[in-house]
Amino acid sequence: MAHHKSAKKRVRSTKRRAERNKTALSKVKTLIKKVYDTEDSAKAQEYLKEAVAFLDKTASKGRLHKNTVARKKSAITKHVNKLATPK
Repeated sequence: MAHHKSAKKRVRSTKRRAERNKTALSKVKTLIKKVYDTEDSAKAQEYLKEAVAFLDKTASKGRLHKNTVARKKSAITKHVNKLATPK
């Protein structure tokens, strides 16, 4: 256990940050799942827009690495584009 005042504060702030990160990453997974689960192209476009905006927000706050965000955005965009093309 921490003994110094500054170390105790670090424990508290780390706990807060970890909780925020966990919430954000959970939302990212949910938004991506929404994109993959829909079959309707128009709905998928809507979900894609929402997911990309949130991914960019998480990257700017340092919750996810920018390359990870780029990879995820690329994958879901590919999926939505595949839905949009006629079979």
